[in-house]
Amino acid sequence: MNIYAIGDLHLSGQPPKKPMSMFGAQWENHWQKIKISWLESVREGDLVILCGDTSWAMKFGEALSDLQEIATLPGKKVFVRGNHDYWWTSVSKMNTTALDGCFFLHNNYYLFGSTAICGSRGWLIPGEEEFSPEDEKIYLHEVQRAENSLAAAKNAGQSDIILALHYPPLYSGSEASGFSLLCDKYQVKDCLYGHLHGESTALAREGKYNATNYHLVSADSLNFSLAKIR
Repeated sequence: MNIYAIGDLHLSGQPPKKPMSMFGAQWENHWQKIKISWLESVREGDLVILCGDTSWAMKFGEALSDLQEIATLPGKKVFVRGNHDYWWTSVSKMNTTALDGCFFLHNNYYLFGSTAICGSRGWLIPGEEEFSPEDEKIYLHEVQRAENSLAAAKNAGQSDIILALHYPPLYSGSEASGFSLLCDKYQVKDCLYGHLHGESTALAREGKYNATNYHLVSADSLNFSLAKIR
């Protein structure tokens, strides 16, 4: 059983209502590229973690066509929320909708074999230039949500933990954030995140920091292929 990850699919129906090629030629037919990689790599017993910004839809009903298309692909799927996922609604509603093999993370965790998948949206972290007092409130809420997810897994006796976020928990050169401190506290083995695109990917923190391996998995940073985490 393998674990893969990707973020920032930015789907908008078929044909797309918001073609991503407006953000550069590299995004031309990006969903077709991702599906080719997915079908070549993922088997039914595998897991794919989707690190936010899955659909441009504004309401859950509008996002269903994108989610249903993902559901038809091989493997189980676990989702975290991104900053553009305005369709995200109550986790109970999403997890009881008939989306085969899909699970949505929010103050909870998903057990895949002996690995607990935890997650939250994340947010801007202190030290970023645009970080404001209003951002601090959201940041603290998101740190708490991430801890709720991690604590649920730990309290259930899980020790092999992956934390999935949308926003970066650290940047190259930054020392720590509430999210990286949680990784240390709960002995997270892998932390996945997206959100960074284009030139901003140079700011990404990747590789081992303390005991956690950090992975940037935004779709364009992966050249629209899935990243194999394990």
